[in-house]
Amino acid sequence: MDPVVLRVLALIVIFASVFLVSERVIATLRQRQRGSRAINKRLKMIEGGLDREIVTSRLRKSAPGSFSDMSGIIGTIGRSIERAVVASGVPFPPHQIMLGMAIASTTVAGLILLSAGIAGFAIGLGVIQLSIALGLCFGGAIPMMILSHLASKRRKRMQEQFPVALDIFVRGLRSGHPIASALDLLTKEMEDPLGTEFGLVVDEVSYGADMRDALQNMADRWGIDDIQMFVVSLSVQNETGGNLAEILANLSAVIRDRHTMYMKVRALSSEGRMTALILTALPIMTFSGLFLINPSFYIDVAQDPIFPIGFIGLIVLYIIGFISIRRLIDLKV
Repeated sequence: MDPVVLRVLALIVIFASVFLVSERVIATLRQRQRGSRAINKRLKMIEGGLDREIVTSRLRKSAPGSFSDMSGIIGTIGRSIERAVVASGVPFPPHQIMLGMAIASTTVAGLILLSAGIAGFAIGLGVIQLSIALGLCFGGAIPMMILSHLASKRRKRMQEQFPVALDIFVRGLRSGHPIASALDLLTKEMEDPLGTEFGLVVDEVSYGADMRDALQNMADRWGIDDIQMFVVSLSVQNETGGNLAEILANLSAVIRDRHTMYMKVRALSSEGRMTALILTALPIMTFSGLFLINPSFYIDVAQDPIFPIGFIGLIVLYIIGFISIRRLIDLKV
């Protein structure tokens, strides 16, 4: 047989073999992924042999509270960071994240000052301002952008899951389950993040906490209006009585209608939100990226006597623009 034909046949056989093996590997991975999605993180930890008390303590490690009693700008910023850390699902408590950001910012600023001094630049007020700003960008702003992105994805997933969870809860009540048993049903049927959050509620109730307090803690951790309405409905029904299943069924319908309206508003405001995202993130990313490419350019400019005043004015204008844009796109539905 012609050697060319043999070579072509060999290549076809190799290609077919690699293709079939790849398809099999991908199918196996997808099947495992589907199986892993069938249970939530809390059930995985319990299935692994951990005690429920240890599981609860590990999952509650990122629970907020350090800034809950503080007022003013520091308290507001601290609570927003805590909420972003909790919603993002990172396995570290908020105070460790904030401490790490502070250490990273200080380290970056110190390295910039040290490098500028070694390179022979004069360490003046402008260079100090520049190093502090870059330290905050690399150690604070960019990690916060990543955390905010992760938090928004999980919060969106939480909002999508909640009406489904209400339907399961209502069916459990109508089939004769008490409230605690219906909540426990959600911990076994719902995926993350909602399944784990209701699992924390069930564990807190099992260890002696009041159910309304445990549910309120979950609502405070996430700051979602739908969960808050659910907690209020349970509290009102517990005090005044009534058909809880019917109340929650109506609440589920209201939440779905509200979500439909919310998606329409998001579609209409998508251009403004994308503009806000670009105008907010682009200056920080450009500033940081250009410094990494050519640090001497910024340090040379920082030697100018007018730089400290202009730089402060630039930061003030950026903050004013950030607040203005946030108010323009903060649409309540």
